[in-house]
Amino acid sequence: MDSPIRELLRSSDFLRLWLVGAFANAMRWLEMLASGLFAWEVTGSALAVAVVVAVRQLPLLFLGAFAGAISEAINRKLILMTALVVAAATSTLLATLATTGHLELWHVALGNLVSGTMWTTEMSTRRRMVGEVAGPHRIVPAIALDSATNAMTRMVGPLLGGLAFQWLGMKGAYTLTALVQFAGAFALAGLVHTQVTRKLEVVKIPAEIVEGLRHAWTKPILLLVFGVTVVTNLFAFSYTGLVAPLGLGEFHVSPALVGVLAAAEPTGALIGGTLIAAGLMRMDRRLAFAGGAALFMAALVIMAVSSSYWLALLVLFIGGFGTAGFGNMQSTLMLTEAPPEMRSRLMGLVTVGIGTGPLGILAVGVLAEPLGPRGAVLVMAAAGLVLTAWLAWALRSRPPTPPSV
Repeated sequence: MDSPIRELLRSSDFLRLWLVGAFANAMRWLEMLASGLFAWEVTGSALAVAVVVAVRQLPLLFLGAFAGAISEAINRKLILMTALVVAAATSTLLATLATTGHLELWHVALGNLVSGTMWTTEMSTRRRMVGEVAGPHRIVPAIALDSATNAMTRMVGPLLGGLAFQWLGMKGAYTLTALVQFAGAFALAGLVHTQVTRKLEVVKIPAEIVEGLRHAWTKPILLLVFGVTVVTNLFAFSYTGLVAPLGLGEFHVSPALVGVLAAAEPTGALIGGTLIAAGLMRMDRRLAFAGGAALFMAALVIMAVSSSYWLALLVLFIGGFGTAGFGNMQSTLMLTEAPPEMRSRLMGLVTVGIGTGPLGILAVGVLAEPLGPRGAVLVMAAAGLVLTAWLAWALRSRPPTPPSV
């Protein structure tokens, strides 16, 4: 009998969604690192780097819930293709400005804002489509494979970003991202995706979002997903805003090795996610989710106090196994615990939780001024670890979800 992964990869529609997501997300992470390196090169300020990186993710906070509601009413294939084309056009403009020598930091920040707005559709549109194409009986391996691939993009993207910035500059980095995103939109043209849509009533969107929140309030497992998602993105993933200052200013390594540092945690997440997708790593879903987040934060604490670049690299790699459990179960729990008619709305609310990340990036940037990059990461990660433990204890009333199969 074929494995679930082989069955999925024989589906041309799943293959399109999976590969387009892989390449597009890699380009997003490439641009985030390149923009951070550019900001550090221009200003030498950790706060400026944090602001530029945060702007890329800020739309998730303010528009994620609306994107979820809209994706229930408008064809999700059209939303996804539009998001890719707009992001590609933005990258093309920035590459052109860099080529002509007119690129300024505010151009990069504005470009990050536009592309970040397009990114708000990722969870409620493409990730939901992945689950729908896979079908209920294959949703766990499908999400595990997609999450592992997302970890790979967070590994490959920064690696390419560091190399592209060092060798080709901003014009080369953004030319590459534009070409890949245009190609992704073209590849989706042949996707067959049947969707039951409803009339879009913009005035009712806030009420629909509130309805989703009320439903989530009755299910502790959904509250745990939202709570730990907020804490992890606010206090843990905020370290990404200081990767450039940590690598260049604290560990004194080259831009290429900064890319390697940024890729360490995603590499561990890729390996862990692959083990989950293959069915070789099984555990209680709630434990994998909250425990994985806690492992990641503990790794950040050790990294922050380490004086060795190579030790920092190692602990971030180990922390990646924690983010594998966190990332896999974040979508799996939501798609399996939420009713079908509310999935996009609730996934949109998860996007809002992810969107708190920029606030954490801004906070860590502000803390870096008096405490330095290491001290800022240490304070944020330690606080996140305490909050995660409290949430797991406070929402323990629901019996554990059975292990994934």
